[in-house]
Amino acid sequence: MAVMPNPHRLDVPDLATVWLRVFLEVARHGSFTVAARTLGWTQSAVSRQISSLEAALGGAPLFDRLPRGVRLTEAGRLVVPYAETVTGALRGAARELAALREVTDGRLRFGAFPTADAALVPHALGIFRDRHPRVRMSREEGLTPALLERLAEGRLDLAVVSTTGGAPLSAYELHHLLDEPLYVAVPAGHPLAGEGPVRLGRLSDADWISGSPRPEGTLLDAALRQGFRPRIAHVVGEWTAKQGYVAAGLGVALVPALAAESVRTDIVLLPVLDEEAPARTVYAAVVRGRSLSPAGAAFVGALREAAGRIPGASLPMA
Repeated sequence: MAVMPNPHRLDVPDLATVWLRVFLEVARHGSFTVAARTLGWTQSAVSRQISSLEAALGGAPLFDRLPRGVRLTEAGRLVVPYAETVTGALRGAARELAALREVTDGRLRFGAFPTADAALVPHALGIFRDRHPRVRMSREEGLTPALLERLAEGRLDLAVVSTTGGAPLSAYELHHLLDEPLYVAVPAGHPLAGEGPVRLGRLSDADWISGSPRPEGTLLDAALRQGFRPRIAHVVGEWTAKQGYVAAGLGVALVPALAAESVRTDIVLLPVLDEEAPARTVYAAVVRGRSLSPAGAAFVGALREAAGRIPGASLPMA
């Protein structure tokens, strides 16, 4: 038995999904009987729905009741385009929601810190695009604190962030992607170039190339953990430029695993020994309590697959 909406309360879902649907069926067929048969209802149920709609709209009759069928009144003809607009919009919303559930359409706004854009994010985007080509992706680049701020403001759906700099992560739901080891980049002719993993203490007297004049809150925290304060000779922001400085013999630099794929051939990467902690952990972050869309969940899966391609990275247990 059909559930009747309260005719004295104009409830939009009731009006849109019941009253207007019934109204349009009656208008289309010019008959309560045919409309009832189309909807699978009784004629009396259809009649009550039309009476409820008429009452909710001020009492003006929407149909003239004729000996054979019904005919739209002037008020009824006025209501038809509005009813079609509302029901069409709801059908469109239902289609889009279904597409989101199936990851066949929609959009995803995400951000990533610069080093993640060297390999992790491009690999993940390639995986995701092949599987979900109709999802519209927009990307922003920024440091972890700025990305978290935009995430909290609702300007991003997801952010690829790291523990470098000690940004507060407790307000976010974190999807662990990888623990990232460090390498130290030295010129090809450096005395340590032919050796295996090294402790940073062996380079305590070296000049360092870094993106900041202070080691605190950067990858060079690893040097502080090993008991020395590195002498930063050149402050260089871009990874490609850092490599040029190293190749020219102007110093050494730390390179995270995420950037190791793009290292030039005239420098050598030596794995860093640091048993105290991983150099940094990389997460996909979302605001705690805010649901992740199916497209977002699928992209996290793509990021995890891409993390498996990063040389030397330690992946979370399944």
